[in-house]
Amino acid sequence: MKYAIIFTLILFAVLILPELAAASPVPPPPPSAPNQTPIDGGLGVLAVAGGAYALNKLRKRKSG
Repeated sequence: MKYAIIFTLILFAVLILPELAAASPVPPPPPSAPNQTPIDGGLGVLAVAGGAYALNKLRKRKSG
């Protein structure tokens, strides 16, 4: 009886456990489209500030 239980456990380990270990999980769904970031007011303000800074540097270079 003891050998029958051991044999059954070994048979279970050999036949069933590799199937469970090799089973691949369901692949994750593909990523959704990224959220679009609006580039409107902030970029315009930075461009105007950069232009004003460049003009200020050019004027100081010509006068001094």
